[in-house]
Amino acid sequence: MLNQNQTPLLDALKANAARPHAPFYTPGHKLGKGISQPLADLLGKAVFRADLTELADLDNLFAPQGVIQAAQQLAAQAFGASQTWFLVNGSTCGIEAAILATCGTGDKIILPRNVHSSAIAGLILSGAIPIFLNPEYDPVLDIAHSITPNAVESALQQHPDAKAVLTVYPTYYGVCGDLSAIANITHQYNIPLLVDEAHGAHFAFHPELPTPALAAGADLTVQSIHKVLGAMTQASMLHIQGDRIDCDRINKALQLVQSTSPSYLLLASLDAARQQMALHGKILMSRTLQLANEARTKISQIPGLSVLQILSPPYQGGLGGSPDFVALDETRLTVTVSGLGLTGFEADEILDEKFAVTAEFASLQHITFIISLGNTPADIKQLVQGFTTLAKEYRRTNLTVTNPNGQNLLTTQEYTLHFSPREAFFAVSEALPLAQTSDRICAEIICPYPPGIPVLMPGEIITKPVLDYLQQIQAMGGFISGCNDSSLKTLKVVK
Repeated sequence: MLNQNQTPLLDALKANAARPHAPFYTPGHKLGKGISQPLADLLGKAVFRADLTELADLDNLFAPQGVIQAAQQLAAQAFGASQTWFLVNGSTCGIEAAILATCGTGDKIILPRNVHSSAIAGLILSGAIPIFLNPEYDPVLDIAHSITPNAVESALQQHPDAKAVLTVYPTYYGVCGDLSAIANITHQYNIPLLVDEAHGAHFAFHPELPTPALAAGADLTVQSIHKVLGAMTQASMLHIQGDRIDCDRINKALQLVQSTSPSYLLLASLDAARQQMALHGKILMSRTLQLANEARTKISQIPGLSVLQILSPPYQGGLGGSPDFVALDETRLTVTVSGLGLTGFEADEILDEKFAVTAEFASLQHITFIISLGNTPADIKQLVQGFTTLAKEYRRTNLTVTNPNGQNLLTTQEYTLHFSPREAFFAVSEALPLAQTSDRICAEIICPYPPGIPVLMPGEIITKPVLDYLQQIQAMGGFISGCNDSSLKTLKVVK
């Protein structure tokens, strides 16, 4: 067993930042001496002394043999992996590398239609052909959950030549599907199960949290350590176990999608976050769960509001009662505000501007909050008070917010892939007014953000319901990302 008290990379960075020397290497600010004063006033000088490059004592991210290797080995043990890679380009590059390492041009990969845009980027880079599965859908709450084991089994029966299965666990709402069953089915075909576990890095550190992806049988998982733990923004990890994935292909893929000038501030923050969780994770997660449960209990008692929970309809069966919803990350709080006659976008804006309560993201009926080890009792008090006042002073009794179509496009819409995402992305394209794009082939990734789930992707036929949906989201206050024209007046289509 390794000594989880150690922080080899952080210690080396600290020592090099404190060492007196004349720097004739990048970065150009030279230990902060060339940093502009306004930036130094904001961040202080110490952070820039530690903003170092790949010096001899600091190892090399792409061929680690020293402190980075040691830090990654400690992380692998802490998170239950056989091997771990540090990521400085976020989980995005990890998902891209996972697809590149398992799929080549023309290879099939099975994945849910509500994947993050990074998976679409992986399809474009690799040339892989997606076999999309519609996730299960709650029409009452208008929330897409996970894909089911039956859906994966059916897809593999129809496409036994698929090279991998990729799934999202948990969803942005904290919903976890039956990953163990999906892993068992996938492994019957002797192909790897890849997991986008960006929002589940904390699962390994408390028994009341959902089962970690690796423990459930995943071959590869990518975690955003910065999203729910104590690393800096953009700092993530990729973990693997077993022998279904070639480590050399992971190494080569990461060289394509990671910066050749990795930030040691990000790398050291991963080392420190791992130590923090390995030593104190259970205590920290117990406090976090206590805060989350306090918020959930108090907010659910406010008239007009409800919270997403696994024992509420239609999940009366509790854990295992539904194959697309077998566990819920209790640190993820989704509040349904439609009972107040408000959209999630409207309520989110009021909470932010009037009560200084800022959510992770809003949707048509809901607002979702991430409660993590960094939150305090004062934060929860402010959150509850904000919702209490919102319900009293901003309720609209004459408006009911519902999904006008009674469906979610990502779970019910039949998408037609005319070209592979790679072919369409690199094809000659033109920008047309929105009204003229129906039945044309999309040439860009279009997704409301957050959560960054594509509604259209390169190669798909654009339909009127999709266009209506995008305009509706925009009218309700949502933000559409990925498109060349951020106003959504035009879309790029294949010529």
